[in-house]
Amino acid sequence: MDDFPDMKGRVILQVAPELSAGGVERTVLEVTEAIVAAGGRALLASRGGRLEPEFARLGGELFRMDAKSRNPLTIKINEGKIRQAIREEKVDLVHARSRAPAWSAYAAARAEGVPFVTTYHGAYSGNSGLKRTYNSVMAKGDLVIANSNWIAAHIQKVHEIPAEQIVTIPRGVDLAEFDPAVVAPARVNAIRESWGLAGDKRLTLFLPGRLTAWKGQGLAIDAFAALAPDERAALVLVLAGDPQGRDHYVEELQTKIETSGLVNSVIIAPHISDMAAAYLASGIVLAPSTRPEAFGRVAAEAAAMERPVIVSDHGGGRETVLEAETGARVAPGDVRALAGALRAMIALGPTVRASMGKAGRAHVQRHFSKRGLQTATLTVYKRLLEKGN
Repeated sequence: MDDFPDMKGRVILQVAPELSAGGVERTVLEVTEAIVAAGGRALLASRGGRLEPEFARLGGELFRMDAKSRNPLTIKINEGKIRQAIREEKVDLVHARSRAPAWSAYAAARAEGVPFVTTYHGAYSGNSGLKRTYNSVMAKGDLVIANSNWIAAHIQKVHEIPAEQIVTIPRGVDLAEFDPAVVAPARVNAIRESWGLAGDKRLTLFLPGRLTAWKGQGLAIDAFAALAPDERAALVLVLAGDPQGRDHYVEELQTKIETSGLVNSVIIAPHISDMAAAYLASGIVLAPSTRPEAFGRVAAEAAAMERPVIVSDHGGGRETVLEAETGARVAPGDVRALAGALRAMIALGPTVRASMGKAGRAHVQRHFSKRGLQTATLTVYKRLLEKGN
């Protein structure tokens, strides 16, 4: 692309645990697309996953390894594999996106004398000295990419590295894909049909995200139950995501739904591939994470689809949602606050909610586009590559 920094002849190796579903994986694909479009080769060291066909379609080349393992022996073995890839493929720069494989990539990049970049994708917990040491690799990049201003401040506080070593690049939304104007009604109908809501006139509250407790599904059920019966009668709550082996948590959610008398009002749906249509199939989107989101892709994507969003008032949510303009921010983990925000948002009516949705898309267009992320990331690469010449 003409507006991307020139990557002609450059070989970039990204390192990530897998290619399943999540912010890390999506960003891998977006940067792969940009590298190839700018004339470079985009390699990935990873165990792979369901997004492999899309990665290949974008021109990416997979070097398969068990990059998810935290086993010290596997990490050492992966170091050797990455060093071999650097030498044989003439890799110019290594970009790590997760802690375990980052240790392999860091050692390999230093041994082979190539620039090393990290992206700090989450506020990694670190209560013990050992855990803090494990996390520290994500701050060892020649440049460290933070995916929100909040994460940038967190990196400085926890790792005490100079501000000039950190580059803030917010995650990006593909505004061509997440555009209400390009989603055919048939796609929206297919989503609602898969939820068992074809023809259902209730206002749909939608909480997408992997099924894990900190994403707030249980909190959302409790807030929904806190509404008056006549309020709930006009609503349906859809929780959609991949349990990733957390079957016990899914059972807990189902028990909570049953004991709250919400069997006909709360739906647990599987992972959705067509997220743009899913946002349009809903009226209000929820992202009530109990732990701070580093960025919060759901809030940004939903806003791009002109849907008002209710998020927890911490982490990256403070940057993606403008209070009372594009949605609402509520106290984290507070059932009453979330229920109150739901009441207030519903009371606004469809016209005002539509206006909030349009303001949300404008906010994303200004600050959180995929093209912005791609250009900024390639600029980081270019800066380090030129420094080494």
